[in-house]
Amino acid sequence: MVIGAGCFTFMWQREMMCWVFLLGALMFSAMQIMQTYEGKSITITRLKNIMLFADIMFILSGFLMVDAVHVFLRSAFTNYMTYYQIIYNKWVLLLLIGAILEIYTMHRISHELSKEQHSSDE
Repeated sequence: MVIGAGCFTFMWQREMMCWVFLLGALMFSAMQIMQTYEGKSITITRLKNIMLFADIMFILSGFLMVDAVHVFLRSAFTNYMTYYQIIYNKWVLLLLIGAILEIYTMHRISHELSKEQHSSDE
């Protein structure tokens, strides 16, 4: 994912790197969805749901990155300016939202799991 986003941003092989990013986002999301939590903490369950939303943001970001190169969503809009205002290059926004949520949930889940294990040790 990082290589695809970085190369795409620096305009190196954009036609290929958008697909690299999308593939990375799909594989990263699949890996996180397969990780299960079998505990009873409502907080960790909520954080896992937020992480799922971040994964959706990554995948949508990949689709919009592919659209930035191949412009396949342009035909859905009658006005060219509306397409640019709503869709074009909005992958950056979705990527930032996903990254912020991912960082937040990773740290919180780690903290909650250590707190949960510490309370079970006593």
